[in-house]
Amino acid sequence: MADRVEQVVGRSSEFLDCLELASRAATLNRPVLVIGERGTGKELIASRLHRLSNRWSGPLVTMNCAALAETLIEAELFGHEAGAFTGATKARQGRFEEADGGTLFLDELATLSSGAQERLLRAVEYGEVTRVGANKPIRVDVRIVAATNEHLPRLVEQGRFRADLLDRLAFEVVTLPPLRAREGDVAVLADHFGRRMAAELEWDAWPGFTREAEDQLLAYGWPGNIRELRNVVERAVYRWDRREEPIGAIEFDPFASPWLPVMVDKPEKSGTPDQVRGDAVIASEAPSPRPPSRGPASSLKDEMMAHERVILENALQSARYNQRTAAKALSLSYDQLRHALKRHGLLEKSAA
Repeated sequence: MADRVEQVVGRSSEFLDCLELASRAATLNRPVLVIGERGTGKELIASRLHRLSNRWSGPLVTMNCAALAETLIEAELFGHEAGAFTGATKARQGRFEEADGGTLFLDELATLSSGAQERLLRAVEYGEVTRVGANKPIRVDVRIVAATNEHLPRLVEQGRFRADLLDRLAFEVVTLPPLRAREGDVAVLADHFGRRMAAELEWDAWPGFTREAEDQLLAYGWPGNIRELRNVVERAVYRWDRREEPIGAIEFDPFASPWLPVMVDKPEKSGTPDQVRGDAVIASEAPSPRPPSRGPASSLKDEMMAHERVILENALQSARYNQRTAAKALSLSYDQLRHALKRHGLLEKSAA
């Protein structure tokens, strides 16, 4: 969809300084490193560097270095000849040849193997690549823009990244600030993404957010940065049923539910329990809706009512006492949830 094309949005001085630096570097035919946490917009900066350069009419080729197996990265970057390895039935251009006359954007640069780093260094220094399985190099005219969320100088110290390659690529380094450091940009971006989602849903007008919802957005830390903010805002818009009223329900964690699956690690043959403990949720740590036993005199109806009340309380707590969010988590309609809350005297504990 045309209206889904990403735009550079922001007004904070921290972000605008980065944009200015990228714009100045764009006019030079030199490599640029873009550094930033996940979701900060590194690919948007790469696109800006290309569009503002004298290569704007040439191709912008993107390769995620972390998306391929180590054995395939070199063939993907530099191409290969027929029969170079099992499955190579015909010759194929690599990303360097595809980007000839334009820009090659290498995302997740720090994941490149040492062999790929060595060959990348030669390509940057001499402007030529050699396909896997070939002997004759091919001349290419490519500008490199690379991105990572790693601190490359530290990787050099650890022996995980070539110092000479870093020297060649770090003509200019644009380090993007995380969203939490961009003063005023959360509100601007939330409004931008909200309006865009409302237009996609064909709403007649954009109602905005309630004051409480805005406060929630501003108070959140945004570990996933702009990508996370976009998801949270778009999810809030599409879930909102009262289009004429400001959006008042924000769900930061789409996985929040009283019905989360409970997993228990199986102990391994060796090691202490602490050593074999993994990332799975331990049963004792997971919230359980099971009510306390009322003894043998309790009727089935009493037990079921007590069980239902605990389920409702857990759902409200997970939804931060927002009834619409809790209703969706329990697969109930808004009215069904309110009737259940009223039946247990829980209406006063939650917000509509």
